[in-house]
Amino acid sequence: PDVIIEAQFDDNDAEHGQDHLQDTLSDDIKKLSLDTVEMGKAVGIIGVHRTKQDDGPKVNDPRFLPDEFLQRTAKVVYILEKKHSRVATGFIKLLGDRNSELFKRCAMFSPVDHRVPRVYVPLADCPPDFMTRPEGYSQNLFICRIVDWKEDSNFATGQLSKSLGQAGEIEPETEGILREYGVDFSDFSPEALECLPQNLPWVISPEELAKRRDLR
Repeated sequence: PDVIIEAQFDDNDAEHGQDHLQDTLSDDIKKLSLDTVEMGKAVGIIGVHRTKQDDGPKVNDPRFLPDEFLQRTAKVVYILEKKHSRVATGFIKLLGDRNSELFKRCAMFSPVDHRVPRVYVPLADCPPDFMTRPEGYSQNLFICRIVDWKEDSNFATGQLSKSLGQAGEIEPETEGILREYGVDFSDFSPEALECLPQNLPWVISPEELAKRRDLR
């Protein structure tokens, strides 16, 4: 059976410093390697090669471990297609550090969907009285579009495009969901409306009913 050893970390470990955590992880890795070698000898799946310079098995070398004991890793090298619309609904609030230069230029946008990162938005996009009475907009839903996310920043940058209204109401919440998924909910054009029957109330003619299968 697979053997998985995890290092348990809690607040007490943090008090002893990083060195204690590294020692714990090193000990667990050694235990896993030794257990793997002993298990391999028991079932005859590990061959240990000895040379003149090698006095014993290299238990810490992952090349000597069977595939079932290794965790495959990968690295993202290219984004082929951006599936998300980069549009999110959420709330705006002032930054925590009032003495920073960023506080004078940006506000913080917190998306409702926690899978979307928090976003710096320009104060120019916010309501004119947002700086003087931010609590008045604490329950207002806004639409934000992410425009960039630098590698050295914890937060993305974006632009506010619209205020939807009070959170919890049906119309703002519905519009926010539709915009996030890129659904076009604008009014039909006059050309599209002209294709509909103009004489109302409209009924199906007997000729149409005769040549169609009625599934009502």
